[in-house]
Amino acid sequence: MTVASSEIGLATILSRTGHLDILVNNAGCMHEGFAAETAPADAAWPRTSSVENTAAQRVFALVLRRSYRLPNYDFGQWRCIMTLDTTLPPGPRLPKWLQTALILRYGPRLAATCRRRYGSVFTLRIASIGTLVYLTDPADIKKVFAGNPKIFHAGEANSMLRGLLGDSSVLVIDEDAHQDRRRLMLAPFHRDAISRQAAVMAEIAAANIAGWPVGREFAVAPKMAQITLEVILRTVIGASDPARLAALRQVMPRLLTIGPWASLAIANQNLQRHLPWRGLQRRIEEANRLLYAEIAERRNDPDLASRSDVLAMLVRVAHDDERTITDQELRDQLMTLLVAGHDTTATGLSWALERLTRHPAMLAKAMRAAEATAAGDPAGDDYLDAVAKETLRIRPVVFDIGRVLTEPFELAGYRLPAGVLVAPAIGLVHASADQYPNPDRFDPDRMVGATLSPSTWLPFGGGNRRCLGAAFAMVEMRVVLREVLRRVELSTTTAPDERQRLKHVTLVPHRGARIRVQAIRADQVASRAIAQPRAS
Repeated sequence: MTVASSEIGLATILSRTGHLDILVNNAGCMHEGFAAETAPADAAWPRTSSVENTAAQRVFALVLRRSYRLPNYDFGQWRCIMTLDTTLPPGPRLPKWLQTALILRYGPRLAATCRRRYGSVFTLRIASIGTLVYLTDPADIKKVFAGNPKIFHAGEANSMLRGLLGDSSVLVIDEDAHQDRRRLMLAPFHRDAISRQAAVMAEIAAANIAGWPVGREFAVAPKMAQITLEVILRTVIGASDPARLAALRQVMPRLLTIGPWASLAIANQNLQRHLPWRGLQRRIEEANRLLYAEIAERRNDPDLASRSDVLAMLVRVAHDDERTITDQELRDQLMTLLVAGHDTTATGLSWALERLTRHPAMLAKAMRAAEATAAGDPAGDDYLDAVAKETLRIRPVVFDIGRVLTEPFELAGYRLPAGVLVAPAIGLVHASADQYPNPDRFDPDRMVGATLSPSTWLPFGGGNRRCLGAAFAMVEMRVVLREVLRRVELSTTTAPDERQRLKHVTLVPHRGARIRVQAIRADQVASRAIAQPRAS
């Protein structure tokens, strides 16, 4: 049995028997050396007559023996040992490969289990990341967000993305270089600049919605991905040449749909020269060719001053400030905006419809808000904003955000060593009853007029690394939701909630957020009929 097959086997039996809690709470295999000692009765794996529990014990012992060539110890006699390193918070003492497999397979469930077992701060050990300290106390998170950027390196935490984003991406650089690049990129995301893009967002959404099927269930996540990609291509990159726009529509979805296998080659660029990763390299090269063509066109555009796309504004700002920005640097920022703003916003929109269709009263209220906004009442947008905020609270698109410590730092009662990745756990903070009463309840009303603390509502991160496109994403979510709700009638459903599935770094609905369009809204039928070509 290989390590990979062992991971699959263990993940399968944990899924079927529900023993994740037992594993984390009681499976205290030593991280180094796997020393086995006879444990006190209260520290051993619970011995019960349950067939499932016994099976889980046996499979886990089998995995350890075959993967690490361990002697045939009785797993029930292994001691449950907390971390012996007093500079780190407690955490499960499972081997690194197994913790990695569990977090990839279970993600939020594993973190929630550790939160219950170890408290507001705990340690995991993850392959390719190292030591990961999760934070769930808002006071600790506030210290991270307000911390010295020379000590808290977010760019270093994102370094595995360099192979796709590039060395000068605002996401992978730190300290002065990051501050300089971030300042350059602020202008295109000013509120006034974003508001000018709202009409384009609405136009793109309306065109896509017009093609949605009526009367049958379908996954809306791919539709949302089409909308958000088109928004980025038109408003961020500013692509207008028909052939180039068509090529970007073709290559970008294939490039941005990144699975775990492709992630290996992004983290290690040398792999891209070998099979089976050459296809990824070809897609990156094709995307680069198209982006560099757009950059060259913008630099030579005599009407640059009249353009409103983000690329044009970046070129103008750099010119006005008499700063040199290379084509490579512009390419890296465009790729960053594509990666950071495409799948994340599409996922948030998909979750919003998944939640609304399971809450009829809130769906009806959101539809009335969309109608009010379309009629010129800005109050409708307030409720749609609340829907977006509550969606991002209860179904955060990313589960955590990281900072690598460059020197030892006192946090949460521990003196954490340099090199540790500290990660505010967005999902656990958002699910805390201390911050949100009845946290499992989807309730947009709680967000209406609410003043949200950056350390308790943090879907876009915080501090000097807060997502540059946060305001852009919120406007896009509001505009697209408004267009959906005013143009179609959605059927409600009693189907079980869709599970969160980890797709690269985003938590997506496991069935693609399946919805059913019951009918086209009466005031949209005529316009849709006009848009349909007549049969000859």
